[in-house]
Amino acid sequence: MTVTGATLIAAVEPAADEAGTVDWFLVVTGLIGGLAVFLFGMDRLTEALRVAAGRRLRLALSRMTRNRVLGALSGAGVTAVIQSSSVTTVLVVGFISSGVMTLSQGIGIILGANVGTTITAQVVAFSVTRYALLLVGVGYGLSFFARSDRLRVQGNLVMGLGLIFFGMSVMGAAMAPLRTYEPFIDLMAAMRNPLLALLVGLTFTALVQSSSATTGVVIVLASEGLITTEAGIALVLGANVGTSVTAQLAAIGKPPEAVRAAVVHSLFNLIGALAWLPFIGVLNGVVDSIGGPLARQIANAHTIFNVTNTVVFLAFVPQLERLVMRLVPDRPEPERLQPRYLDDSLVRSPTLALERARLELLRMTGRVQAMLGDVLPAVLDGPADALDAVERLDDEVDQLHGQIIVYLGKVGARSLDARSADELMDLMEATNNLEAIGDLIETNLVSLGRTRLSEDYRVGPTSRKLIEDLHHEVSLALDLAVAALVEANEDDAKTVSGMKESINARAQEFARHSTDRLSAPDAHRVELYRFETDVVTQLRRIFYFAKRTARVAIPPAEQATS
Repeated sequence: MTVTGATLIAAVEPAADEAGTVDWFLVVTGLIGGLAVFLFGMDRLTEALRVAAGRRLRLALSRMTRNRVLGALSGAGVTAVIQSSSVTTVLVVGFISSGVMTLSQGIGIILGANVGTTITAQVVAFSVTRYALLLVGVGYGLSFFARSDRLRVQGNLVMGLGLIFFGMSVMGAAMAPLRTYEPFIDLMAAMRNPLLALLVGLTFTALVQSSSATTGVVIVLASEGLITTEAGIALVLGANVGTSVTAQLAAIGKPPEAVRAAVVHSLFNLIGALAWLPFIGVLNGVVDSIGGPLARQIANAHTIFNVTNTVVFLAFVPQLERLVMRLVPDRPEPERLQPRYLDDSLVRSPTLALERARLELLRMTGRVQAMLGDVLPAVLDGPADALDAVERLDDEVDQLHGQIIVYLGKVGARSLDARSADELMDLMEATNNLEAIGDLIETNLVSLGRTRLSEDYRVGPTSRKLIEDLHHEVSLALDLAVAALVEANEDDAKTVSGMKESINARAQEFARHSTDRLSAPDAHRVELYRFETDVVTQLRRIFYFAKRTARVAIPPAEQATS
């Protein structure tokens, strides 16, 4: 026998017999099963939107933070598309960690993300449940028969939306008999106490780990006439606070940047909900004047208090930043280097996992940049201790390199769409390139420094100036390559590629100078010539790998000409 959606809904409809006795088995299983379908649909929808949005939304966030208002608008827009404030927060953590944006700018985006999540309530408030299975069927057909990743993602998106509405249908049918069940009516009457309703919404959201699920259940209750508008508003306020619990749990054991983002999210929702609690009656009057069915009024209330809270909080971003920095100070690095961002629990979500790998790569990059900045003074003048310090940094680079490669391997073992697969390969190449730079510094330049110490070479002022100028330009190329890697900035990447002529010109200028010095009456002129030439050669090789790293940000079609 084939079980259809109509059969499933019909199965829970006779949950009360003619005598008014409720069949609690059908009510509970219908509610739990409907909620499960709803959450599964949300998961499919969110994952499809993440894949469809991809890197473009990350770039939109990184480039739209010139002020807090623009940051809030970009946070709202991106979250409205991907329907996950947690994903937006992960991206913000990455930008703050890499220096692309300040905590103040990140706070603006996090505040805006709360506005973006209200789109879910607005969508589920539409009475389109009769088309739920049509959406499921169309979406599955697109996904099953698709020959391209793009069409498959679109199919998953449509199917996820259909499952959301179907889950609401099942929950609504399961709870319909409760409209005439006196004990349940009395329980709902207790929800007129706003604080109690807020606590119920908070607890339920913390348990199911989804404010969207709570909002969906509240809208179903409202559609069935089981709760008042004021009770629905209080429950959704509680859902906002409950999702903060989810954020705090997700931040346990994470870097300070992630904890700060979670604290901002929690303070915003908690203070906002408590501030609105005494004014639920006023808000009820506002949405009642706007009109519409009860479900639409609750969705409108959800949007109004989130938008209002965001506007108010934007005026206090500096104060909120100082408070969060005091609550969550920086932690010292552990003696044994461990990955800070690689989280195995995110491997099943490639978009998030790759963002975490990018963060760890930036942590590794910081050490490579420090090595390059420290090595030339150590090679030309420094004592053995300075060379040892550079070598220790390379040990850390090697550890991080191994951890990142293993993590990317775990992500690559899963089924990836074309865009995620390309990003994974780019990160893999960048990680290897930066590790190669570390090896060149540690193996070759540090060895040259030790040779200079043992032979007591003295580099002349003109040679020193030429080498330092070349080193400065190579360091600039590496910095630009890192910026291109962080923001996928094609302009920075092309700038690095264009520096090749300048690097070659400086190397040729040094070659002419060093050749002329071979005729100088210096007993060690040949050995010093080899030493200085080897330093220049290693710097040019470092530029080569910096250039390869920058090319990751250039579209494949343009790489042949760069």
